[in-house]
Formats: sequence, C-alpha cells, structure tokens
Amino acid sequence: MLGNMCGRYATTTNPGRLAVELDAIDETAGTHTANADDANYNVAPTNRVLTIVSRHDREHPDDDPALRIRRMRWGLIPTWTKAAEPGVPAKGKPLFNARADKAATTPSFRDAVKYRRCLVPMDGWYEWLVEPDPAGGRKAIKRPYYMANGDGSRLYMAGLWSVWRDRALPRSEPLLSCTILTTDAVGDLTRIHDRMPLPMPREHWDAWLDPDHPAPAELLATPEEEIVRDIVVRPVSTLVNSVKNNGPELLAEVAESRGEAERPEQISLL
Repeated sequence: MLGNMCGRYATTTNPGRLAVELDAIDETAGTHTANADDANYNVAPTNRVLTIVSRHDREHPDDDPALRIRRMRWGLIPTWTKAAEPGVPAKGKPLFNARADKAATTPSFRDAVKYRRCLVPMDGWYEWLVEPDPAGGRKAIKRPYYMANGDGSRLYMAGLWSVWRDRALPRSEPLLSCTILTTDAVGDLTRIHDRMPLPMPREHWDAWLDPDHPAPAELLATPEEEIVRDIVVRPVSTLVNSVKNNGPELLAEVAESRGEAERPEQISLL
C-alpha cells in the first residue's frame, strides 16, 4: 500500500447547483479559473476546489450562521506562512491531507480544527494499490482504483480551511485554502489502502461546521464500517496517473488482469 492519501478525486457538481441543493449561499462568483472546472475528473493538489462552510454574515454577525459555497486552493496554507514575494505565500509542505487523529495538536491545523472546518464535496476518489508484478518480475506495479457510492450520490468529506494574507499588504485579497482529513480505512476499503478520507454524514454537519464551537472529538474518530457500506471499489485506467488526462473515461471500470501499470504521476499522499 502507498503510505499516504487522498491526493486525487473527481467531482462533477457546480456551485450553483450545489447551493440550490443545500440551500446555501454561492460565494464563488469571480473565483472560477482554468483549474476550477465544474466537472473535474482528476482533481489534484493546488487546484481550486469547491468547499462548504458555515459562517455568520459580516453585516449581521448576530444572525445564525449560513451554509456558504466557496472555492479554495487544495493544500492548506497556515496563516503564519511568510510571503515569498508580495501577495504570494512561500512554498512549503503540500498540506492537502491532515490526519484526523493528530490535526488538533498539529501546529498547521490546530486552529482550523477549532473554528474553520469545512466539507469537500466529491463524486469519488482515487487510490493506487501496490501489487506484485503479474509477469513474475521483481518490480511492483501500482494499479489505480476509484472509490465512490454505488448509487452515484455525492460524498462529503471532512476538511479544514485557512485564510492567508500578506501581512505587509493588509488590503490584499485573502487566499483561502483547505485540506482533506484522513482516517483509518474501514470495511472493504482496507484492501486498497490503510487510510481513507473522513466522510461526514449529513446528521453531523451542524456540529462539524459550527463556526462558534470546537468540533466534538467523536467526529474526528475513525467511523464505523456502516458509514462506508455504500462505497464500491473498482479498478480504473492508468490514464488517471497523469493530471493531463481529465475526462469521464477516467471513471470507467477496467479489467484487473492487465499488464504493468505506469507509475502514478502524483505527490506522495498522506
């Protein structure tokens, strides 16, 4: 198994539809870029992705918080990150994942665990399984698999987010970024990887997204197998190994008895 995850996923929703479905406020106007297509079958770290947060209205802070759809850079940038140049954060470790069991005590994530939690909607995610060479050689191969709900319904994964500003440019636009929480894999998913994104069931959204209170510790715990019972695993084409490939064909199931797979063109996953 690979040591880390989740570093690739697929999503086909758009912010307008998502806002209607969730009775949320769409705050993504003007944030669409070449790396923020509504349908993205090969989402990778540093892409701008859709997230769901719950925040108070700035003009009416005493009102109840409301769900809001925002685009964020996938790969959390801690607030204390220094600027490499005016308005540009210095490069650091790609924080696209955070371990749910350690996030509350990790400097890069602990503040976000308290008050900046989000959901990351996705259709499903990819993982690579290391297998022996079927030809009997010594070189192991890595086969891509896709995990998604069997009925095609959307998944919502727990995430954390941050707001970065260049302190030397207080009036500059804030940079929003996020990370996906991971936990121990459970159920059938353990045969592909020992880690998985942390699903957040709808009944826990209010507590998870609450901007005024820390998250209950139990929401960061490894979930029961029941939570992932509807997720199915299928082998997919090695086309997903390259972020240059991006289309629905990446989700098509392929036979598992194939020749040697190409090495995934991806960052080491958490």
